[in-house]
Amino acid sequence: HVHWDIFVAQAGLLDYLYLGVKLGIYPCLIFIGVGAMTDFGPLIANPKSFLLGAAAQAGIFLTFIGAAILGFSAAECGAISIIGGADGPTAIYVSSRLLDGGNFKISTGTIALAAYTYMALVPIIQPPIMKLLTTKKERAVKMPMLRNVSKTEKIIFPIAVTFIVALLVPSAGPLVGMLMLGNLLKESGVCSRLVDTAQNALMNIITIFLGVSVGATTQADKILNTEFAKVIILGVIAFAVGTAAGVLFGKIMCKATKGKVNPLIGSAGVSAVPMAARVSQKVGAQTDPTNFLLMNAMGPNVAGVIGSAVAAGILLSII
Repeated sequence: HVHWDIFVAQAGLLDYLYLGVKLGIYPCLIFIGVGAMTDFGPLIANPKSFLLGAAAQAGIFLTFIGAAILGFSAAECGAISIIGGADGPTAIYVSSRLLDGGNFKISTGTIALAAYTYMALVPIIQPPIMKLLTTKKERAVKMPMLRNVSKTEKIIFPIAVTFIVALLVPSAGPLVGMLMLGNLLKESGVCSRLVDTAQNALMNIITIFLGVSVGATTQADKILNTEFAKVIILGVIAFAVGTAAGVLFGKIMCKATKGKVNPLIGSAGVSAVPMAARVSQKVGAQTDPTNFLLMNAMGPNVAGVIGSAVAAGILLSII
């Protein structure tokens, strides 16, 4: 809650900029840009990818339990566990909501620092887990090219997803709704200037505001302590469990389809777009240079963006 009478009397520039974080404005605006840059075609062409994107969110909920065991409060557990979604804006959105007010051992800046650190380390963290959980034969599985998706399907998809998510998980409505609005602008084909603004100028401006705002609240006493070390450890566990869950579910789909699904694409179910899909492609190509998994991996990857936003909504609604 913002006490506006006190705020107006005492606020400085950074206080006003931080309102974008506190009120959940910046993450939602970033999602417009993400939606404008995202092609949901691979997901529409292979709807089974939704299952892989959902499986990769297991890291969020299992880490919630781990954080509770270490003595964090419910709000802190929710903020820490969302790191497993590998989505910076979503992590900031959830943590700013859950850690607003009260005497918490961690801050939004702490969560943002851990989340963006592990997003940058995707090419380092994921490959060993992927290779450990799969055989050479499984990594060499070649998947067929995806069918062409019609323009009508691409326009209907964001509208349908927005309605379904808003009805089932209202708390995830702002994030998913903005994501799909950006995508609808792109797929409509009649908003070229708005799409260009969302992809470039808007994203750059909001990134600056978000970085400055969160950075200004990241105080030394919130980082140079044992609690931050616990967050870092839990963050990597969340990310590793999410990756492992996606790969293991991919193995199940591989067996169910009699070898038609490469388990490696399951690791792309985390929400680091498009880096996680590129890692799936790279690991697959190391086994067989003629194996091209990128487009098949993009399906679970964009499904992970939706999945992490839905998981965030579930945490907010429960906590």
